[in-house]
Amino acid sequence: MKIRCKMSVIIGKISDKDKKIELGIEIYCTNCGKKVPSGLKTGEVFSKTDQFKIELEEFMRNYLCGICRDKKRVTKLKS
Repeated sequence: MKIRCKMSVIIGKISDKDKKIELGIEIYCTNCGKKVPSGLKTGEVFSKTDQFKIELEEFMRNYLCGICRDKKRVTKLKS
């Protein structure tokens, strides 16, 4: 039996008074190319900044799915 949990990744800063927004961006693993079934959330104010654009671009360029991330960790531990 597989249990799937949809968890959103939070990017940037969300203050207590700021409204959280969910971004409709498709995320793909940079290693295997699988579409990752999760969403991205950020603060409404932060989403309008240049820093957000930089962080989002960096995140998309380096994102690994859970399987690829675990393989990378195991490989590091063995060496």
